Amino acid sequence: MKQMSQRTSRRELLKLFGVGGVGLVAATATSLRYAEPAYADQSTAETENSEAVSSEAALQRLLDGNQRFMQQKRQYPHQAARDLQAVATVQHPFATLLTCADSRVPGEIIFDQGIGDLFDVRVAGNVVTPEVLGSLEYAAALLGTRLIMVVGHERCGAVTAAIQGGALPGHVSTFVKAIKPALASIKTKSADVNQQIDQAVTANVQYQVEQLKQNSSVLAQLELERKLKIVGGRYDLDTGAVTLVT
Repeated sequence: MKQMSQRTSRRELLKLFGVGGVGLVAATATSLRYAEPAYADQSTAETENSEAVSSEAALQRLLDGNQRFMQQKRQYPHQAARDLQAVATVQHPFATLLTCADSRVPGEIIFDQGIGDLFDVRVAGNVVTPEVLGSLEYAAALLGTRLIMVVGHERCGAVTAAIQGGALPGHVSTFVKAIKPALASIKTKSADVNQQIDQAVTANVQYQVEQLKQNSSVLAQLELERKLKIVGGRYDLDTGAVTLVT
């Protein structure tokens, strides 16, 4: 791991952003009109803030939610009007997701979570750019999320483009460039192009996890203090399953 020249404390970050112990984002429900969906009754313990949820508990909550999604037993937690009002002026997400922007990988749905539960950062190829890194630092250092999960998915278009190479329009090449270093870690490449893409999806998740750990003194310090856990996951488009990537 690279040695970082500076260590930024949470207190310093709070001063930088000019906030105290509450979230910055406020929402309003005055213009929203909808019928409440069926949802499981939520206890006070289940709506506790992120600082009371350990990294392990946060990870288990995600995995349990994914199981419900796969089994078509979704509880639709924290999606009622009262939940909207509860997070209108403060947020305490229990986990942060860095996922691909693919329309088939919506975090709250595949993990069966609700409003205010997850801090979502979505970008094609689930790559770590400076803006993405800053967003993840914000979630961990200021909002207090104890878990970051980087989620890739099979048949990812961004990963496919990185493997195929060739000219790309506009700024598409920017996220492809961020994926290509991950391909170098694949020791034995399959002759089958679909298997190559599958290998690359996993390699890219692993690479982006390492980028988070190596390039952020904020996240590295939180990990060192056991206040943060960073993991990788792979989403199966066919089954809906999320498996951990080591």
